[in-house]
Amino acid sequence: MDRSWISNPDRLSAEYENEVGEFVTFVRGSLDVQGLTKCPCNRCMNREVHHIDDSVRYHLLIYGFLKDYIHWTEHGEQSNPQVPLGSPIQDTPPCMNEQDDEMAEALRDAVGHAYDIGSSSDLLSDMRPPAEQARYDKLFEELHNPLYDDCMKFSALTFIVKLMNVKVLYKWSDRSFVALLKLLHEALPVGNRCPRSYYETRKLLCDVGLGYEHIDVCKHDCTLFYNEHKDDDVCPICGVSRYVRKKIPHKRLRYFPITPRLKRLYSSKHTARAMRWHKEQRLEEDGKLRHPADGEAWKKFDSLYLEFAGDPRSVRMGLASDGFNPFNHMSTSYIMWPVILISYNLPLWLTMHRSNYLLSLLIPGLKSPGKDFDVFLRPLIKELKLLWDGVQCFDLYQHANFTLRASVIWTVSDFPAFAYLSGWSTQGKLACPICLEDTRHKSIRSKISYIGHHSFLEMSHSWRNSKEFDGRSERRAPPHNFSTADILSQLEAVGQSIPGKATTTTKQKRLLTELNWTKKSILFELPYWSTLFLRHNLDVMHIEKNVCDNILGTLLDIEEKSKDNDKAREDLKDMGIRREL
Repeated sequence: MDRSWISNPDRLSAEYENEVGEFVTFVRGSLDVQGLTKCPCNRCMNREVHHIDDSVRYHLLIYGFLKDYIHWTEHGEQSNPQVPLGSPIQDTPPCMNEQDDEMAEALRDAVGHAYDIGSSSDLLSDMRPPAEQARYDKLFEELHNPLYDDCMKFSALTFIVKLMNVKVLYKWSDRSFVALLKLLHEALPVGNRCPRSYYETRKLLCDVGLGYEHIDVCKHDCTLFYNEHKDDDVCPICGVSRYVRKKIPHKRLRYFPITPRLKRLYSSKHTARAMRWHKEQRLEEDGKLRHPADGEAWKKFDSLYLEFAGDPRSVRMGLASDGFNPFNHMSTSYIMWPVILISYNLPLWLTMHRSNYLLSLLIPGLKSPGKDFDVFLRPLIKELKLLWDGVQCFDLYQHANFTLRASVIWTVSDFPAFAYLSGWSTQGKLACPICLEDTRHKSIRSKISYIGHHSFLEMSHSWRNSKEFDGRSERRAPPHNFSTADILSQLEAVGQSIPGKATTTTKQKRLLTELNWTKKSILFELPYWSTLFLRHNLDVMHIEKNVCDNILGTLLDIEEKSKDNDKAREDLKDMGIRREL
């Protein structure tokens, strides 16, 4: 019997599945009374007993067959079967090993093949454009080719992926990486497949789906050199040159398209099934909030867009962003702002796993983008509009084409980033993004104090008559609850905001009618954004930490962290309260 299929790296092919079926048929003659037998997969290694149909077949398809288990003595075969000399088992690529098997399975997920779609196993490849099919054929060729002749450990693709992983982990510069590639190419045997340049390496990884787009940015964040401005040499707003020198841009935005990655979630039967969890497997119980789908915002969205909500494969995402210093040196004046999308279709334990984060933008700069955040969001908003209309996708779980639609149902950020995303300034007298123009404030020494919290109490509450809080009794009703119509009406009064931080640009002074609005957020260009019940969320971690630090610092009288200082005592005196202090 030909056993060459045991070392076949493509475990998801129809050929491998047929051979596994023949093995199962062969083993049925040696089963015990319960239908159990030892499992020869790479995980169980003939040490665990499982049911032949329920587990063994599945394990062999997922984990692969033990490569050195050629004589099936644990499954009823004689101890010395006649295996012909020169059997094809000896002709398998010597470089293929477990890490290559994992790479092959990942590529198969990206390509869209599956092992259980029967006679239509070539369905997806027939539907894929020829150029895309050729790209994946090249990848599998690199996976099956050894790094050099007689190499037993690495294929060309595995070597490149691992080498790039080391580069990223240890922060090698591009120049040092190119020097290493040249040295490796010279040191390895003649005819090796080690790339000679960083360009060749990146080109291959882009085919795997690890690529991104470079978009040049104006020095003052006025505009992106994108779409109609992609060939411009100067900024159309401030007139500053696009380049520092010799085609080297001042800034460069990294944009990672999300549509291919959303499609890839449905090209694996396992993730495709998990993307339906929120609708088909989530436990619903009145009064319990376990998942965003249990919240009022999610339910209202479903009631407004019935067609979108009717398909459990429609993707609902949250958009999150925050700035960080990539160099681990606080003295270094540089900041990066990643924009990450999170899918809420997945189970809770997968939603927040970092492997399921969709990084869409990396915004660079010496300072935070501020009110110019919308400039950088432009390519993402364009793609989100297309995803709202829908793109064609293949669902491997149901073996059918469908229209993939996606939406961003809210943002998650800290308080400063809230201002960048929403357009409402979180500084000044009207800083509260909920109370808006009805924010209760009072000027004290060198600061603005936000008071009037007793107005949220019942009108008959005794604390409303107390003057110990801010020196006055409270007779006002709670702040007005502004509706979407109110907010849109306020935004109509906001003038056109000129993006950019150029020194030649005159700073625009807000009119009284504009309140604390600095702009109308680009997110309102999404067809559904104005109808959302909850558009922005504040990251609780930052708020809890700051409040806790201030309370503990004051109670424990920690130097430089306590809020009980001379200015605070003077403020109490000015307000006429707590005279004993």
